[in-house]
Amino acid sequence: MKYIFFLTLLSGISGFAQVSVSRAIDTVQHDTVEKKYMIIAGDSVPRETIDLEEVILLRKLKFDDINDRRRYLILRRKTRKVYPYAKLASERLVDLNSRLDQIKSRRARKKYTKIVQDYIEDEFSTELKKLTRTEGQILVKLIHRQTGTTAFNLVRNLKSGWRAFWYNTTASMFDISLKEEYDPEFNQEDFLIEDILQRSFRDNILERQASALKFEYLDLTDKWNNSDSQKKRSR
Repeated sequence: MKYIFFLTLLSGISGFAQVSVSRAIDTVQHDTVEKKYMIIAGDSVPRETIDLEEVILLRKLKFDDINDRRRYLILRRKTRKVYPYAKLASERLVDLNSRLDQIKSRRARKKYTKIVQDYIEDEFSTELKKLTRTEGQILVKLIHRQTGTTAFNLVRNLKSGWRAFWYNTTASMFDISLKEEYDPEFNQEDFLIEDILQRSFRDNILERQASALKFEYLDLTDKWNNSDSQKKRSR
C-alpha cells in the first residue's frame, strides 16, 4: 500500500511538473519578442536603431519687393563662394593647434608654424586675390564664425602685431576690416548669411561645419521676423 501510495504521489508530482514546464514553455514562447538588429557600414556593433541627424525645418522666405529678393540672391552667391575658404581656414587652425600641442621645443614649434603659414598663404593667396570687396568682407565674417576669432587676431597670433596692423590697414584701403565680427543676432545681413548657410547645408550645396560661435538660428529667425513685422506695422 505504501508502495502504491508513493507511486501515486510521484506520478502526481511528475504530472504537475510536466504541466508546469509545459505552461512555462508556452509562456516563454508567447512572451518572446523578436528584435531586429542592423549593422551600419563601417561599424561592427549591431544596433536596434539608427541615429539620424537633426533636421531643422526652415521657414519660407518672404521679401518685401523684387529688390530685396535680388539682394538676397546676390548675397547667397557670394556667401556660397567664400564659405569653403572659411571652413578650410578653421580646419587648418585646428590641425595647427593640435600639432603644436604635441611639439615641446619652442624652436620646433616656431619652425612648424612657419611651414603652416607659408602653406596657408600659398593655398589662399591666388584665389583670394580674385575676390571682390564684398566677398572679402563676407569671408572675414565667416572666418570669425568658423574659428571663433577675428581674421585680425588670427594674423596677429600667427605672425606679429605689426603684421596684423599692416594687413588691416591695407584691407581698409578696400573698405575691408579684418577686425569685423560675425553677429547674426544684431546685424541683419549676418542673419541673412546664416540663413543662406543653413539652407545650403540642408540642400547639400555646402558641407556643414558647426559654428564656433554660440547662437540659435531658429531664435534669430523669430527675432528678425518679428522685427520686420513691427516695421511694416509702423509704416
